[in-house]
Amino acid sequence: MDVDMQQENGPEPSCSDRVPRARTLSSLNTLFEPDKPSPEQNQATPDDLSSLPLETVKELLNNALMQGNGEALWSLGNSDPPGLPPDVLEKSLEVLRSAATALEANCSLLRTKNCGERIAADCLIRTKLQDVDDFLEVRVAVLGNVDAGKSTLLGVLTHGLLDDGRGLARMRLFRHKHEMESGRTSSVGNDILGFDGEGHVLHQGATDGHAQPDWAEVCRRAAKVVTFIDLAGHERYLKTTVFGMTGHAPDVCMLMVGANAGLVGMTKEHLGLALALHVPVFVVVTKIDMCPQNVLQDTLRLLQKLLRSPGCRKMPLLVQNTDDVVTAAMNFHSQRLCPVFQVSNVSGQNLDLLKQFLNLLRTRMEAMESEPAEFQMDDLYSVPGVGTVVSGTVLRGVIRLNDTLLLGPDALGKFRPVQIKGIHRKRLPVKECHGGQTASFAIKKIRRAELRKGMVLLSPLLQPDDSCCWEFEADILVLHHPTTISVKYQAMVHIGPIRQTCTIVSMNTEHLRTGDKAAVRFQFIKNPEYLRTGMRMVFREGRTKAVGTVTRLYPQTTGNPTNTKCKVAKMQTQRGPRETTKGPGRRGGGRRGRKKKRDPDEKPLPDAPMQT
Repeated sequence: MDVDMQQENGPEPSCSDRVPRARTLSSLNTLFEPDKPSPEQNQATPDDLSSLPLETVKELLNNALMQGNGEALWSLGNSDPPGLPPDVLEKSLEVLRSAATALEANCSLLRTKNCGERIAADCLIRTKLQDVDDFLEVRVAVLGNVDAGKSTLLGVLTHGLLDDGRGLARMRLFRHKHEMESGRTSSVGNDILGFDGEGHVLHQGATDGHAQPDWAEVCRRAAKVVTFIDLAGHERYLKTTVFGMTGHAPDVCMLMVGANAGLVGMTKEHLGLALALHVPVFVVVTKIDMCPQNVLQDTLRLLQKLLRSPGCRKMPLLVQNTDDVVTAAMNFHSQRLCPVFQVSNVSGQNLDLLKQFLNLLRTRMEAMESEPAEFQMDDLYSVPGVGTVVSGTVLRGVIRLNDTLLLGPDALGKFRPVQIKGIHRKRLPVKECHGGQTASFAIKKIRRAELRKGMVLLSPLLQPDDSCCWEFEADILVLHHPTTISVKYQAMVHIGPIRQTCTIVSMNTEHLRTGDKAAVRFQFIKNPEYLRTGMRMVFREGRTKAVGTVTRLYPQTTGNPTNTKCKVAKMQTQRGPRETTKGPGRRGGGRRGRKKKRDPDEKPLPDAPMQT
């Protein structure tokens, strides 16, 4: 199907009308249920603005900006017959620019298409934020098999320097010494790429190979910041990769494929994870400068076959020019189109097309500023001179400096009030943050040892006790299991930033096998957690994989905490401090490390406790 024709005739009908909503595929082991179209996709924009009053255009544009979280793509002449006369198009562009100026937004012309004697145009409208320290944010998770070039591409994009073919660019992203020695990412890394109001890249300042671009300076100048979440590609770090996909709430997933290696290793596994979590995916094929042409064509052919398979049901589009970039961006969030880029980190081929596409990406998370604040933690720090710092994502509401929020749940499911004494966004001090944004908070009078990943900060207006639970129910689909799953089966559950082992308490069937769907009741074995209905979960243990959605909470039930710290404190309270002796009074004749030999005929006294 021609993508341009799809753009002119509107979005393709949802695939849920033609195929089952839940199905498994042995090659992908994935579940894909398409989301409902957004209001922005359902609302058609006028093609000809020349005859419309300015107030009407302002109202339409304001609605489009609100639905797009501050951004909107506007097409002129996207009708039948396509295009507009040149004079009508020029007048429509003037009306659109006047409406954008009145709404304090930038209007950029992305492309024009010649349709015979008529012309069509596409424009990008981006809101100018009132606060100089505020900016739009899009989170992109980077997935792919080991040695696919994920960290190298991010180093090239964010620092403006090409790679030397030996891993120079990726050294700027590694966080640990062993990562630099092995060249493999083992933790969740972050880096940013800034764009101004006109879509120009702001990270080109550091060109000496050593100077790090100042994140705070980039964010001050940027109207939009793309945050890359660099995830691990090796199979042994799958737990870290799943946590990055669930806990960091990415808006888009960038799947990396090495042109010389092809679809090997964890590539299909990561693609299945993105589809199961309903995250839009686009593909970047790297190392095209060192790959023979026949091998590259084989890789592209297998990739297109995989994307068209029943487990994905996507339409691949090989991006080769700016028109393909705009077409891909306008149809990307329908999750039916999958753009495929071919880039080289050494020669820089097609990197400008990838940057243009990243500039047009939009966030999927709504701000919901009128609702009570909710913040989920995905990382913890102890900063000298500052104290305890937590980082994560604001799910909804607005959090301001010096606000008092409820922190929890602890090992007993309780919440305690804490005060926010500092807020940073991308190392830039700010006074407030809104829903859909990532931030770091400095918290007063709390130690890092009292915190754990998966805890939340909530507004006092919420009732956290109704959502903090030991047990919950979820509808799950088993993607793969070698035998059967029954009651009392234990596995690791990922729900947002929560990562904890759960036990199956009950389910509506006797056994579960690969491809089965059931309503299952789980119980946390260590700590109670704060959950909401509708949250997506990943259930895994070894080669066992399942995905599902939380449907019901049981806040009334209680559990037996197996937290080690709680156990140690309880035992010390009951037994008191342990007594220690030195010198000859020690067991073993006063010599450390040597135990007294026991006579096999000797029996302990009846009242004496057995020594362990």
